[in-house]
Amino acid sequence: MTKASYELSAKLLRLGNRGARKAQARARRAGVRVCYAVNDKLVQVKL
Repeated sequence: MTKASYELSAKLLRLGNRGARKAQARARRAGVRVCYAVNDKLVQVKL
């Protein structure tokens, strides 16, 4: 992997993580349960 592609993938990962945190915070404020699929099993994030 070249340095440029590594930096791009790291930047995209940071952007995705930031968006997920914002969405999760918005859901918490609205009182909506947050669920993720991990190894084909639903996992609820406790509020």
